[in-house]
Amino acid sequence: MKKIKNNFQEVGVHEHHAPNFLLSYTKWISEQTTNMRTMKPISRIVIFLCAMAMIPSLYMSVWQIQLEAPQYPEGLKLELWSTKIAGDIDKINGLNHYIGMDQIHQENFKEFQVMSYMIWAMIGFAVLGAATGKKIFLWILSAYLIVCGLWGTYDFWHWEYIYGHNLNPHAAIKIPGMAYQPPLFGWKQLLNFTAGSFPDIGGWLVIGPSIMIILILIYEKFIRK
Repeated sequence: MKKIKNNFQEVGVHEHHAPNFLLSYTKWISEQTTNMRTMKPISRIVIFLCAMAMIPSLYMSVWQIQLEAPQYPEGLKLELWSTKIAGDIDKINGLNHYIGMDQIHQENFKEFQVMSYMIWAMIGFAVLGAATGKKIFLWILSAYLIVCGLWGTYDFWHWEYIYGHNLNPHAAIKIPGMAYQPPLFGWKQLLNFTAGSFPDIGGWLVIGPSIMIILILIYEKFIRK
């Protein structure tokens, strides 16, 4: 007891002030612990707005592949939604037939059975994190967004690779060593076609909020005072 008393005196706290000092210190520790576990109100508001921004993506095209060529001045477009494929599918399949590429049919894409549920899970985690303010949900959501982004990128690249390299050897038009894999992102020349691959409006409504949520995690973890 005497040693504790001396320690208080060394830091400028007299014996009759010790209970107040301990009370203040305990309160400070409690506040710091709460700050470590909860988000600031502004972070919760932004996360909720991000969740709301993702909802329209379920009802519009997420990704688009464009084909431009002199014989198609209006261009051809393939739209990837969370539940279906749309666009100039018949025309693109007609072109694919001549160069030996597989036909595009919606039933061949198992991803459409789960994509909408994946987006709803993003929205659900975001709303839960905004409602509770607990950082654990922000960590879970950020990790989930990163995993979905990596999986989606690889899955799309893998489909494009198979689609562009698995050619029918008996096709009407054959060019030795030629592959027709569309670009993962950006533009690419394929014979007399210029192929472009970009996020559509629905895709940006997922990508933008996802980046914002990860930035909020960085702010809450490393920048917040």
